Parts: sequence; structure tokens; C-alpha cells
Amino acid sequence: MGKQSWRGGNMLYPVPAVMVSCARPGEKPNIITVAWAGTVCSAPAMLSISVRKERYSYDIIKETGEFVVNLVTKDLVFATDYCGVKSGRDTDKFQELTPLPSQHISAPGIAESPLNLECKVKQVVELGSHDMFIAEILGVTVDDRYMDEKGTFHLNDAKLVSYSHGTYFELGEKIGTFGYSVRKDSKNKSKRSDTAKHTRRKAK
Repeated sequence: MGKQSWRGGNMLYPVPAVMVSCARPGEKPNIITVAWAGTVCSAPAMLSISVRKERYSYDIIKETGEFVVNLVTKDLVFATDYCGVKSGRDTDKFQELTPLPSQHISAPGIAESPLNLECKVKQVVELGSHDMFIAEILGVTVDDRYMDEKGTFHLNDAKLVSYSHGTYFELGEKIGTFGYSVRKDSKNKSKRSDTAKHTRRKAK
């Protein structure tokens, strides 16, 4: 098996594809598609998004210090791509989507998204091509279509989407849950044994 060495580049895939909504007071809200978003802290709950300075939403987010991260489903992929290639300077990106009033900030979420994260910017880190907005998650709105009678939220039933190397993918088959590799049951031991055998065969 051969390997090639390339110069450093952004090849950390897959990543979440999200729509970030923002708004200045008295102006129409806007949506920017972001692939560089991630969790950075659990207590307090915080996340980050990285945005190019020339993007229309950059100044809105920096001035207001607010935005909403809206998760993307299979049904929202077309809108997500559209919001990524069109500029809010000359396009109303909420034409085909529904603004969802937020509880903790002024910027609206997207009603069609299964989960909305209301964020308040705590720090802006200048990095180069992008600036990173580190924000606290003040509130979370969930779609009750994915709630069961016991009050459990089944987010993975929403047909969530990831982005990898220029392509959108719907999440596929479940292959494990957190901690399954160390659980003491025969089924997982069998899986580990089969994986080890397969790895040894490939190495030969």
C-alpha cells in the first residue's frame, strides 16, 4: 500500500453542513452556508464558525454579535447549496424558507431546520483567510416531529447531512454508539475480533 505526501491543506472531512442565519436590526435577515463549524466547549456550551471577511454575513455577525446555527437535512440540501453560492447583498435567501423567532437573541433561526442553536459571540479570532467567531449557545430549539412520547429527541432520524470534499452526503447506517468498543458483551467482542482479523489480513 502506497502513500503520497502533499503540502498542508484543509482536508479534515467530513464536516457538518450548516446554515447560519443573522440579521441587523430593521434589515432583512440573511443566511450563509458554513462548512467550518464545530463544538469547542461543553460548559458553557460553545461552538465556532469561520467566515471570510468578504462575505456579506461577516459584517452582520461582527456588528450584532449574534447568529443562529441551523442543522441541515436531506430536504434542505438544495437551499443550503443556494445560500452558499448566492450573496445576501442582492438575494433574499429567506424567500423559500421561514424565519423562526429566537428566544435569546434578535437574529431568527430557520423553521424548516430540525435544530436551531442561538449563539452570542464571545470572541473573534483573526486567522488569515477566515476569522473564527467563538460563541456561547444561549438556547436550542428542536422540532417536536423528532420527539417521542417519552420526551427523547431523535435527532438522527432527521436525515442529517454532512459535507466532504465538495460533496453533500446524507448520514448513513449506524455502526456504533459512544463507548461500544469497551462494553462487555459477546457481540462487540466478536466485532473487535473480526476487525482485528481483517486488519491483519490487509497488513499481509
